[in-house]
Amino acid sequence: MTDSHSERRRLQRAARADRPQQAVEERHRSNFFAESWAELRKVEWPGQAQVIQGTAVVLIACLVVGVFLYINDQVWKQVVSRILLGQ
Repeated sequence: MTDSHSERRRLQRAARADRPQQAVEERHRSNFFAESWAELRKVEWPGQAQVIQGTAVVLIACLVVGVFLYINDQVWKQVVSRILLGQ
């Protein structure tokens, strides 16, 4: 009978010990969201002109790289077919 009584007390103590831990985790979670929201308010978001300019730069860079790769592919296709394959 004593073993079950001491076991019950141990389980009750463990349950009480978990409650503060859960509360701490909940506070950490809410702090995370509050701090994240505060950081997002500090961000300097780009305006429409900056977004358009950035998009144009990316599209032009993609076009330049695409043309470079196409020309490089055509040159190496000729090299491989004439020199390596002997055609």
